[in-house]
Formats: sequence, structure tokens, C-alpha cells
Amino acid sequence: MRLFVVLSEELHFRRAAARLFITQSALSQQIRDVEHRLGIRLFERTSRAVALTAAGRALLPEARAAVDAVARVRRIAAAQARQLSDQLVVGTIGAEAAMPHTRAVLRTLLKRRPRVSLQVVSLNFADHLAALVRQEVDVMFLRPPVPSGIEVHHLATEPRVACLPAGDPLAALPSLSLAQLAGRPVVSVPDEVPRVWWDFWAVDPRPDGSPVRYGPVATDMESLLHAVADGEAMCFLPAAARDLFPRPGISYVDVTDLTPCSAALAWLAERRGEPTIAAVREAARGTGGGL
Repeated sequence: MRLFVVLSEELHFRRAAARLFITQSALSQQIRDVEHRLGIRLFERTSRAVALTAAGRALLPEARAAVDAVARVRRIAAAQARQLSDQLVVGTIGAEAAMPHTRAVLRTLLKRRPRVSLQVVSLNFADHLAALVRQEVDVMFLRPPVPSGIEVHHLATEPRVACLPAGDPLAALPSLSLAQLAGRPVVSVPDEVPRVWWDFWAVDPRPDGSPVRYGPVATDMESLLHAVADGEAMCFLPAAARDLFPRPGISYVDVTDLTPCSAALAWLAERRGEPTIAAVREAARGTGGGL
């Protein structure tokens, strides 16, 4: 089913085989085997093109659902196996792995549970919340807000600042108001990113109710900063970005009427009682405010 789904997306045997890391002949044979087992043709093949048949189009949504369900079973099984072996996969976004509150929580965890095996992974804007939901990571150090189903423990608070192209006339000012930034495009993120998260970081809508005009899409910190440095858009970041992400062509400016942001430890609500997740939650309890 996975091979069928990938080929339906590519409609090209060579590209689909490359995505699947198998040979083109092996993919062709597997598809023929699937068609034989199902008793229907899934694809029309010519020397120039590959197209889904009517039967293939009808089957595709169910095949996608089956592939997704199996992948979810595997992810949940892997998460449970980590719990049994005292392993913990910790996700981070941006520079959260280097922040004092993150290091303090992990130090406390390892002091209390020295047998815990930690793996820290860095995730980008596009997938960090999805990785938590999919249980690819057990907990995450991130910047709220978060969608429903995820719980957080507050760790720190700091101001947000405007990140502007250095050539913008406003970049020379000591501070700004949100009204002065009206009309300037803001870097956007992929559609799969929860809007509750990016609406906060884009300050959309603005206090006067006006919507934000969006510019290019960024999937990680480097692409976001590149878009700003090129003069395509601006963004808002935690004040710590001044020290953590200095870049040519970028200026950080205080915004007098911008609400602060927070840093937090996050986990899936349904997994809060699992032993290693409960242990890292307990380690974080003395580091910042509660839920």
C-alpha cells in the first residue's frame, strides 16, 4: 500500500522508486503483485505516462488511511518501547537546547534518574508540534502557544522583539510600536503549522483588528532569517535571538506594546503519566511556573 501511495503521488516509476530507495524494476513488480492480489488495475501505463485508473483513484484514500494507521502503530510502539527501556527523546526548536532553563531541567532529570538515556533532536517550524503529536519525541522544549491535546510547564518569560531588514528605516530607531509596523509583510510558515502558534508569533490580528500581510514561507530559523535579511519580510522573535542569531543584514528592535513570550516544556496530555515523561515533568517543576 505504501508503494501504491507513493507511485500515485509521483505518477513516475523512476521518481517513485528513488523516493522508496528501491529499484524501478522492483517497484514495477510489487505494483503488479498488488494488482494481482486485489484483482484490479491500479495504474494505466504507457511508454510516456503513468495514470491512476478509476479503481486506483477509488482505492487511494483508503490506502493512505491504512499506511497512516500502520505508521501510527509503529510510532506508538516505539514510544512505549522507549518507556520500558528508560529512553527519552527530547525535541527542541530554535535555540531551546542551549537555553539555561532547558539545561537545568535535563541536569535535574539525569541527577534524579541517572539510568535515563537522553536523545535530543532539533526540529524545525514545520514539524515540531506534529512530531510531538506523532510521538516521534516524548517531550519538547518549545515556545507556546500550543494546540489542544498538548500540556505545557512554563519555564521562562522574556520580551519579543521585531526582526527587521537592516536597510529598513525603522531598524535605526531605538524602539517601535506595533502601529509603526502596520503593512509590513511578515514571514509565513507552511499550512500544516497550527495557526494558534503562528498567529501569536506574527501578532495576527494586530491590536486594532487589522490582519497581517504575509510574505515568503519559512520552515526553519535559517530560512526565516534569510527572508528577513533579503528584505522580503520581517518577523517577531524572543529577545534572546539578539545574542543567539546575529546575522548580517538583520536588526533587532524593541517593540514597546508587544506582549512577552514564554518558554515551556511540553508533552502530550494522554502521555503525562508515563514514567519517563512524569520524571522530566517533575524535574521541570522547580524550574518555572506550573501548567
